[in-house]
Amino acid sequence: MSASDNGTNQQAASQQSANQNAAPTGDFYAGAAGRIGHFMVIIGVALSAAAWWRFGRGPALGFACGCAVAYLNFHWLKRGVAGLADRITNAGKPQSGKGIVARFLLRYVLLGAVAYGILTSFPASLRGLFAGLFLPVGAIACEAVYELYVALVRGA
Repeated sequence: MSASDNGTNQQAASQQSANQNAAPTGDFYAGAAGRIGHFMVIIGVALSAAAWWRFGRGPALGFACGCAVAYLNFHWLKRGVAGLADRITNAGKPQSGKGIVARFLLRYVLLGAVAYGILTSFPASLRGLFAGLFLPVGAIACEAVYELYVALVRGA
């Protein structure tokens, strides 16, 4: 190994450590929506189990249904916004305008159907359903704490 190779290796190693300590990049923030989805699944499962233990089967099932509707709503909203952005910028695979609108409206039909089903079969579970619909709020708060942690650790 020559002296120039050793210098090149040291320079590459120092560049790599500098990149690890750099401020978060656009790729990091672009992954926020995916991390929010993961946080929603983790929080939904954990709090559904806690609700089952604390409040019983009915409210816990209502909460789990609310979490499922909230997750689907978030996923469809994310896809709808991406489809609209692609349609406006004419980038990527074009999606039909009717499909985007149908998915947007289907979110509300699903929410209404689940609320009606819970209300007619388990009226006590309705509060759990409404509590579960707030799942994205907790997931976004977790994402904010995670981004703050990453910014502090990387010294941004």
